[in-house]
Amino acid sequence: MIILTNNPDVETKLKDQNILRIDGTYRDVLVKARDLVHQGHRLLTHPLMGSLKPNETPYRTIAVSSEQGALDTDSLMLIENAIGTFDKFAQVTRPDRGVNTPERMLADFRMIDLSLITSALEGF
Repeated sequence: MIILTNNPDVETKLKDQNILRIDGTYRDVLVKARDLVHQGHRLLTHPLMGSLKPNETPYRTIAVSSEQGALDTDSLMLIENAIGTFDKFAQVTRPDRGVNTPERMLADFRMIDLSLITSALEGF
């Protein structure tokens, strides 16, 4: 599998995995996952897993298959819907998020994202 992430804690903790570091936003991770789905990879984890809304956290980690095959329409619909959901929630501004988000809050978001992907990978 390939693990796409913009979370440096995931990259550090899962260093033995095939990590594709995304230097960008939550949405950038979703778009890269969509690009890989178009190339024949399948989603292995839900792109919106967890109870945090897309406008509540800057971090996202998604696992996709390392092998390529025919276009998986279920994966494509799921990732396209996830991007649409992200865009919808991005319109709702959060005054406690953005350039002034405290580091302790960012650390919490990284930990939540790491916990979600670690739990999901236990099934593989």
